[in-house]
Amino acid sequence: QVQLVESGGGLVQPGGSLRLSCAASGFTFSSYYMSWVRQAPGKGLEWVSDINSGGGSTYYADSVKGRFTISRDNAKNTLYLQMNSLKPEDTALYYCARDLSIRLGFYDYWGQGTQVTVSS
Repeated sequence: QVQLVESGGGLVQPGGSLRLSCAASGFTFSSYYMSWVRQAPGKGLEWVSDINSGGGSTYYADSVKGRFTISRDNAKNTLYLQMNSLKPEDTALYYCARDLSIRLGFYDYWGQGTQVTVSS
């Protein structure tokens, strides 16, 4: 069965860094676009970043552009999100998600999420 398991979240001070990981299994990881989506307390879902199947094309929300880097290691079936210069407004539950092949931007599988808290 398809599984996505996020890890790497935690408490960090403003300006700090975290590296999130998403371990994928149960499908051909290298064939899919993958995304990071987050949900701040009391807020709706916010798309953060996408990466194509081969890892050569990446896309970012304006709010994180220049600070976050999405990447993947298809040999390890793992998606990453390197987060630098973190701000309090980055505090959220971060999910990795698999994009539908027939409709990018729509997701069929999600991980359980990993909490990122940015606070002094």
